[in-house]
Amino acid sequence: MRKLAILFLIIMLLIGCSSEKKTTKIELEFWHAMGGPLGDALTKLVKEFNKTHPHIFITDINMGNYTALSQKLMAAIVANTQPDLAQAYEAWIAKFIQGNALVPIEKYVNGPNGLSQKELDDFYPVFIKSSTFNDTLFAFPFNKSVRVLYYNKDMFYVNGLEVDNPPATWDDFIRIGKILTQDKDGDGRNDQWGTTFATNAWQFENCLLEAGGQLMNEDLTEPLFNSKYGVEALNYLTDQLNKYKIAYLSTGYDGQNDFLASKVGMVEGSSVSMVYLHKGGIPFNLGMAPVPHFRTKKNIISGTNIVIFEDKKDEQAEKKQEAAWEFIKWFTSPQQTAKWSNMTYYMPVRKSAIKDAEIQKKFEKYPGLKNVYDQLNYAEVEPQTEVWFETRKLLEEQVIEKVFRNQMSAKKALDDLAEKMKKMLAEE
Repeated sequence: MRKLAILFLIIMLLIGCSSEKKTTKIELEFWHAMGGPLGDALTKLVKEFNKTHPHIFITDINMGNYTALSQKLMAAIVANTQPDLAQAYEAWIAKFIQGNALVPIEKYVNGPNGLSQKELDDFYPVFIKSSTFNDTLFAFPFNKSVRVLYYNKDMFYVNGLEVDNPPATWDDFIRIGKILTQDKDGDGRNDQWGTTFATNAWQFENCLLEAGGQLMNEDLTEPLFNSKYGVEALNYLTDQLNKYKIAYLSTGYDGQNDFLASKVGMVEGSSVSMVYLHKGGIPFNLGMAPVPHFRTKKNIISGTNIVIFEDKKDEQAEKKQEAAWEFIKWFTSPQQTAKWSNMTYYMPVRKSAIKDAEIQKKFEKYPGLKNVYDQLNYAEVEPQTEVWFETRKLLEEQVIEKVFRNQMSAKKALDDLAEKMKKMLAEE
């Protein structure tokens, strides 16, 4: 009887411990906009985190696209039903901060489970800058990309161009574009083009910085994109269409598909475009290089940061926030950021991740890829203000599109938008 009593007591203790484990597991919601192969990669990493951190369980929820994610986050904050953590662009973060909706990640970076100064210094400075608002680290880098020049090495070879010497400057790009643009059957229409591009604010932003300009002044109170450098950048792109006739306007993935079909010799895209190029199948020797520069090598990074939301009504809020930081710290560790980069071609956020064996293999396969990654050393961030988020959309719709189609001069279009932005800034 005594043995049975002891056995019963042990069983009850085990049941109690099991019950306690179930009740103490911290469950988090993570909202994002990663779909397709990118979403698959993220889900794979989240599952790995859950498996290696049994006291935390993260449910990643795909909101479909960034517009939907933004709208649902804004609505959730108003209704106090926000997730525990989410992707967010800098302009959104600025608005979240105004509404006191975020927990500064700096609190955890400097906490007992934080990062040393040596670890912080391992992050590319541009990523820390993109997460810092009013001298406070409110976010952390998540999915970040740079622009890449993809080119058809076979087409280069056939046309007497050096396959490992892609255009490094604007002048080089125009020169090579002219060589690759050809009317092969003599019917007066080009069968092969140097390049193609869509109406794209990011491309213009990069060209503006390369020319020596800036989007806004340092304190974000005045637009500067309509400077002589902005006009120069927009004319450089427009001239490819109308003056040199080495490019045509495309939409969506048409340009990428034409590149894969060898109708186009060079295309600019995101580093993440590589995932979709592979998915479509690359029937030629692919070259990768940094985008051609002009007076500077400055460039704009793209992508979101990750944020932790405040929830003063949840009794478990502090534990949830600590668990959210645990995930962020894990995701941005050298090993995991390298794994994320290998699966998606997003940039690793840590310098030491470049030493990863898989990344080094990619550098060997694509010799220009190392130089693509090196663009992070010259990278800058978009203006961290909601007004820029609105202006950026107008830049595509009311400036770039009209100038490309010869409906307005670059100077006039940029000046008009600058005036609109000044009014928006005054109404803030």
